[in-house]
Amino acid sequence: MMKKMIPGNIKSFLLGSRTDYGLIFKIILYLLLIAIGFVYLYPLLFMFVTSMKSPGDLLNPMVQWVPTEFFTGNYVKAFRVLDYPTTLLSTLLVSLVPSIIQAIVCSLVGYGLARYRFWGKNLMFMLILATFIIPAQTTVIPQMLTYKNLGLLGNILSLILPATMGQGFRSAIFILIFYQTFSSLPKVLEEAARLDGASDLRIFLRVAVPAAIPSYIISIIFSTVWYWNETYLTVIFLEGGIQTLPMQLSKFVQAYENLYPPGMVNIFDRLNEAVKLSGTFLNILPLLVMYFILQKWFVESVERTGITGE
Repeated sequence: MMKKMIPGNIKSFLLGSRTDYGLIFKIILYLLLIAIGFVYLYPLLFMFVTSMKSPGDLLNPMVQWVPTEFFTGNYVKAFRVLDYPTTLLSTLLVSLVPSIIQAIVCSLVGYGLARYRFWGKNLMFMLILATFIIPAQTTVIPQMLTYKNLGLLGNILSLILPATMGQGFRSAIFILIFYQTFSSLPKVLEEAARLDGASDLRIFLRVAVPAAIPSYIISIIFSTVWYWNETYLTVIFLEGGIQTLPMQLSKFVQAYENLYPPGMVNIFDRLNEAVKLSGTFLNILPLLVMYFILQKWFVESVERTGITGE
């Protein structure tokens, strides 16, 4: 009888059972996760390793993934070329302020669409979603002319005012997120608060907002990243009045040559791939820090926004 049970145990161990996935499935799953992780992490690893190479390591074909020394000179040059402290503060201003305002306004719009009935509600919802589907390039000229007439071009208000009116970068997707969140919120909570004499604003602040914290976190993170990486619209609306890190990075070569003229520097101060990748890594470093700090809350927010209520 033991001889008959051994093949069954081996089969369960390899192929799995009701309580276990089995060794073969786990091996395939881990190999797939490692492959996907490698695809995503390889560019970052290559960027960081190359940015730490000295000019000698760059010219040495034997040095690939492990530099011979911890060389920070590339980051010093990129730090100066990007004018990093000033540009970083400008980028945070351009990214965080509109993102926070946009999250607040989109939550109000999403709550109104989810909880109130009024004429033209479905049409308004469709028009809001259409602003996300229509490419920004098709509406940038009317926007630019409107901002020019209002005297907003070259001013941070050209980004803040649209966010205040619910028309920031990709606002429609955040309105949809809040709409789904508030639609899934049990109505009995609001009805109980209304029986206690709470006004609509108090119900929104005391009942709806705490339940929508995950949606606020997701909206602010995604909105910050999109504002941070957007160069096409920011260049047009800001007109060079405010320089962000992506904007500075787009003209990195010219700025480097202005700071280190080719005919006046030695071979070690000439522009190379390590300096370029150092500037690129400095550009994405604040976003990486933000993600690692908010990773726990971000993952929990993604999970909680999928919960449906009554």
